[in-house]
Amino acid sequence: METQKAIFAAGCFWGVEANFRKVEGVIATRVGYIGGTFSEPTYKAVCSNKTGHAEAIEITFDPSIVSYDKLLDVFWSTHDPTTLNRQGPDVGTQYRSAIFYLNLEQKEKAMNFKEKLNASKRFKNPIVTHIVPASEFWEAEEYHQQYVEKRSNRYIL
Repeated sequence: METQKAIFAAGCFWGVEANFRKVEGVIATRVGYIGGTFSEPTYKAVCSNKTGHAEAIEITFDPSIVSYDKLLDVFWSTHDPTTLNRQGPDVGTQYRSAIFYLNLEQKEKAMNFKEKLNASKRFKNPIVTHIVPASEFWEAEEYHQQYVEKRSNRYIL
């Protein structure tokens, strides 16, 4: 099986990861930090809003089951891409909306999707999502991985 990767930032990575884990064809996810200038960032450092990193999710997927276009659709549908450095009550550059492309095909698809969404007026305000080349992805601490699933399982009897 040939797999591919995608990296998205859309606010707090806990909920973003939970949304993508439900998508058929997503094989694995890991949450972490990307887009900053600090080596080996920690959650505490990223939350200081001084490292430049975004909370993000790296997705490993099977393109024979789910396309990158479908992942883009999930991305745009599960957060507000018109709010700069904010998702709901979470404020700071670490919560920015961003697509970190891994190749030119991903870049073109993301740019085209963004242009079509803006033209469609689906959102009241212009989309502010950054579409930038992926830099080093730093995996977040273990307790952040699959956080929503871990927390939900605590209440199952």
